[in-house]
Amino acid sequence: MHRPEFVCETAHVSDTTAPPIPPDFESADPSESEPDNPRLDRWINKTTLPLDLIALCTIWLTVVPLGTIHRVADHPMFWYVGRIAVSVIYGIDMAVRTYLSRRRLRYFTHHPVGVLAVILPVIRLVFSLRLLRAMFKRGNTAHFVFVSIVLLFNLVVIVWGFERTAAGANITSIGIAVWWGCVTVFTVGYGDYFPITTPGRIAAVAIMVLGLTTAAVITAQIASSFMDQAQSRRNAASSPDDDSTDGRIRRIEEMLNEHFNQADQPSDQT
Repeated sequence: MHRPEFVCETAHVSDTTAPPIPPDFESADPSESEPDNPRLDRWINKTTLPLDLIALCTIWLTVVPLGTIHRVADHPMFWYVGRIAVSVIYGIDMAVRTYLSRRRLRYFTHHPVGVLAVILPVIRLVFSLRLLRAMFKRGNTAHFVFVSIVLLFNLVVIVWGFERTAAGANITSIGIAVWWGCVTVFTVGYGDYFPITTPGRIAAVAIMVLGLTTAAVITAQIASSFMDQAQSRRNAASSPDDDSTDGRIRRIEEMLNEHFNQADQPSDQT
């Protein structure tokens, strides 16, 4: 009888509180948003992943210096157009974020990374690393491997860009660079091709770290999968619906124990 009154009182209390957050709404990163601004949060949530993917896929376009582009590219104008287009995309995103913020000047001045990403393309490496870290934290192995592969090919193109015109270099084509990158990321190290420039060697170290990290993540995922399968088999063996010989014997023992317990109850009461 008291349940309807309790429900009405609860409903009355909920009406006086703040309106609930929609189920499809998710707060953005506090370092990029501002408190109690759902419009800005929605924009950041919708654009963060696409912008990080753009940054990831265009690392080679932003890292290779313009002087090197003129030496290695037959049509350097495409490189310039690509760089300008990516900068325009990040500029539009920063302009929209500033417009949606309540204190626009403060938001613009307190987010230097977003502003510098428009002017200095190298800053976008931070977004690529953020995406890689996000995939690692979420535990999605497939996405993590995809990001690692894209990052690998970016590093391969960077090495090719620096090594192609260097004196005495042996990584002089994109095909050789891809072969060398695959050999390096798997830590095989045939030694038939190797970088000789300082930027190329730095990229080679990054490829080695990437290969070791990816191998560790995949190994941990395989081990976790085997442990989950073993636990599933143990749970199935102990379930009451087990039709194996051990399961049947276990059920017979339980029935006998229950029978003896019921037989002992009258004697205990007397």
